[in-house]
Amino acid sequence: MGLAAALAWPAAAWSQIRIGQTAGFSGPVAAGVKETTDGARLYFDAINAKGGVNGEKIDLVSLDDKFDPKLAAENARKLADDKEVVSLFLNRGTPHTQAILPVLADAKLPLVGPSTGAMVLHRPVNPWVFNVRATYQREAERAVQHLSLIGMDRIGVLHVEDSFGADLLEGAQKGFSSVGKSPLFIEKFDRAQWDFSAIAPRIASSGAQAVLFIGSGVAVADGVAAIRKAGSRAQIITNSNNASGGFVKSLGTHASGTIVTQVFPYERSLSVAMVKEAMDLAKAKGLEGVSPAMLEGFAAAKVLVAGLQRAGANPTRAKLRDALEGLSKLDIGGLEVGFGPNDHTGLEFVDLSIIDSGGKFRR
Repeated sequence: MGLAAALAWPAAAWSQIRIGQTAGFSGPVAAGVKETTDGARLYFDAINAKGGVNGEKIDLVSLDDKFDPKLAAENARKLADDKEVVSLFLNRGTPHTQAILPVLADAKLPLVGPSTGAMVLHRPVNPWVFNVRATYQREAERAVQHLSLIGMDRIGVLHVEDSFGADLLEGAQKGFSSVGKSPLFIEKFDRAQWDFSAIAPRIASSGAQAVLFIGSGVAVADGVAAIRKAGSRAQIITNSNNASGGFVKSLGTHASGTIVTQVFPYERSLSVAMVKEAMDLAKAKGLEGVSPAMLEGFAAAKVLVAGLQRAGANPTRAKLRDALEGLSKLDIGGLEVGFGPNDHTGLEFVDLSIIDSGGKFRR
C-alpha cells in the first residue's frame, strides 16, 4: 500500500482504531511477512465482522520497508506522526526493530508482536514493546541441545552478520555450553549481499554433521543450495523466522528434512483452541489451512485486541500500553500470555519441526 493512500483516509474512517505496521512486504522476507500479516488479518477481519472492538473497527495500515532498517525507522516515524495510530504492530527484523525503538519512546507509542525474538526487546524491559513469542536465543539453544541429543557432535554455525545473527549465535553458544561441546566452525555472511561460493566448500570439507543456519529465508535457501552443491549432506536446522510456506517453496528440492524451530503449537493440532479457531477462519475464507507464520500473526492480533478491549472506548496510546501491561494471565486459546512491569516477554513456547517430502512442517 502506498504511503499517501495508507495515511490519507477520509475523515469518516478515522473513527476506526488505526494500527500501523512497517515490514518487508518486498525483499528477502516478503513471503514470511505476507503470511504473518495474513494470519493477523484473519483475526482482525473476524473481530470487525462482529462489530469491532467496543464498537470501533480495526484498520491495519501496512507500509513496505523492503527489509531495510533505515526505511523501517522512516515508516515508523510517519505512522507515529499520524495521531490516529494507537499502536505499531507486527514489524519484522531485529535491526529493523532496534531502528524504530527511538520512535516508540519519542511518540510514547506501543509496539505489539514484533516478529523477532531479539533479546534486546526482552532485557531490559522496554516499556513500549510487548512481545508475543519466545526469544531467538532460546530457539538457538534448544536447536543445539536437540542436535546433541540425537548424537551429533560435529555441529557448525553459519549466521548473518548483523544484530539478529549475533543474538542467535549467543543463544547457540549457551546450547553448546549446556551439552559440553563447542561449535565445529562459526561462519558469517553479509545480510544484504550474501555470497556462499567460498563458505560452502569449507563447510563440505569440515565433515559437519549439522549446520545451524541463521538468516532470512532467501539467504538461507541460497546457502542451502550452495552447501548441497558443494557435496555436504549435513542436517540443516534454522529458526522460526523461516517458519513459512514461502520459505519451504524457496528451498525447492532441498526442503525435505530441514529442521525449523517453532514458537507456536503445531498448526494442524486442532486440539489447541487457538489453532482450531485460526483453521476455521481460514477455511471460511477458502484457504487450505494456516502456516506457522500465520499463527504468529494470529496470536499477536489476539493479544492486541485483548489490550484494546481492556483499554476501553476511544483508546489512546497510553491507555493501550497500560492495558497491555495489565494482561497478567491472558488465555489466547491454549497458550497463556502474561505481561507485567518487569516482564514483556509474553510467551516462552519453543518446539521443533521438520519439513516432510510434501513440503509440510511436521512435529
